Amino acid sequence: MPDPERSERRLRPAPLLFEPSQAVADPEHFFDLESIEDPADLLARATELTLAFRAATDRAVEFQAIAAAQLADPRRFDRLTTADIALRAQWTEDYAKKMVEFGRDLLSGEGIASQ
Repeated sequence: MPDPERSERRLRPAPLLFEPSQAVADPEHFFDLESIEDPADLLARATELTLAFRAATDRAVEFQAIAAAQLADPRRFDRLTTADIALRAQWTEDYAKKMVEFGRDLLSGEGIASQ
């Protein structure tokens, strides 16, 4: 049975460590974008943030894959099945299998993490 407290936590976005906590309390505040009046400057800054978040997302997915591969490693006495990993990460089992394989590729140096 799903844990409602955990589900509620997952619905809220993770706090961004480099944004001041006072600013996070204001729902209209987002990296000071609301204070930029020039549309050209706003577009440039918003684009910078978009690209940074995409890069951060890609990197976080790589770390998820590495962790999944490590957890599924048959050499571990406490290894997890892909079903267990899927449950922990809130993935489907098929996606967990793909992530384990991706993580193995990354750990072997064949993936993009070594770039």
